[in-house]
Amino acid sequence: MRLFSAALFAALMIPAAAQAADIRIISPGIVYNAALYELVADYNKQSGNKAIIVRATMNKLVDSIKNDNPPADVIGMPMDMMNTLMLQGGVVPGSYTPLGRGELGLAVKKGAPKPDISTVAKLAAVLKGAQAVMINDPKGGTMQGIMISDILKRPEFSGVNVVPSSQGEGAAALERGEGEMAIQLVQEILNKPEIEVVAPLPVELGGHMDAVLAVSTRSPNPKAAMDFIKFLTSPQARTAWKAKGMLPF
Repeated sequence: MRLFSAALFAALMIPAAAQAADIRIISPGIVYNAALYELVADYNKQSGNKAIIVRATMNKLVDSIKNDNPPADVIGMPMDMMNTLMLQGGVVPGSYTPLGRGELGLAVKKGAPKPDISTVAKLAAVLKGAQAVMINDPKGGTMQGIMISDILKRPEFSGVNVVPSSQGEGAAALERGEGEMAIQLVQEILNKPEIEVVAPLPVELGGHMDAVLAVSTRSPNPKAAMDFIKFLTSPQARTAWKAKGMLPF
């Protein structure tokens, strides 16, 4: 579905480029699983440029940003990682742009009952009643896997049968028929048709990641890259991000 009209593009001052540029955006799942494909498709139809999505795992993202050829123009990553990269001189000054918050949520198989997990006590009771709760394996070193594992180590969740997925995401394992529930970023649950989101985890657990966009200092097209970031964070884009589980700032 077309998300922007030509008039809105003009209002956002995204030029119809006389010389089309390739804009490479590199990001982990917190960004590319949350409306990025839809927004890129719309941008490519109307801008005259071509945005290219480069998918990266969190534990290899920084190396890819520093070493890939061709280099990324736009970087999307969690705030803490972006802050470090900025201090290292990897981000164009003034391009740091908050995008939104991704929350951890509970997933169940499609059509299964959706229990009340509105408090930590209710969530703990639900998880303890599950035969297996699938999660990303924290030994993989991903930020999400470690965050989920740390939450489930809290004393309230003692007795929960936590099963790290042996093949990728916990939500993907649930979709394959493993376990009864999974904990994963909401946007990484919504893109799997055989499972559903129950709700985000209670806010007091701190189960979220904040995503930021910025222009890489290695970008050969910094002006076009900054225009692309303005497009992705415009008021008109907020609906698309929110529909895919990202809470825009």
